[in-house]
Amino acid sequence: HMQTKVLYLSDLKFNLETWKRELRFHFNEMDTFEEKLEEIASREFGQKALKPLEIFQNRIMIEKDAISKLLHRIRNKMININRVNFDESIDGRLQNEQHTLREDMKNYIKLHYELKEEMMDYFLEWL
Repeated sequence: HMQTKVLYLSDLKFNLETWKRELRFHFNEMDTFEEKLEEIASREFGQKALKPLEIFQNRIMIEKDAISKLLHRIRNKMININRVNFDESIDGRLQNEQHTLREDMKNYIKLHYELKEEMMDYFLEWL
């Protein structure tokens, strides 16, 4: 039983570390995309280019905010895992939280790749 718990928690840690790396990468990627958008903005293509550009800038801000919140939740979860008392039964709260975090990560990833794809199309058109 103790063994199961240790394995469960190390799997959990692995997931959290993986998500953390992925989120940090996406955050930097969004910085790069912001720079590209600014490059397009400076070229004065007019409204046709600027309208979607402003929307993208907004969506990037929202995404970066979402990333920060997810990273914060991952940090808290790590603290909880490192504090777990192995004499207790597997902490239900930890599992429930993990589930919602996993769901939220799934949704976030879906939205991230949708945004990325739309921006890549936009860059093909204007860069």
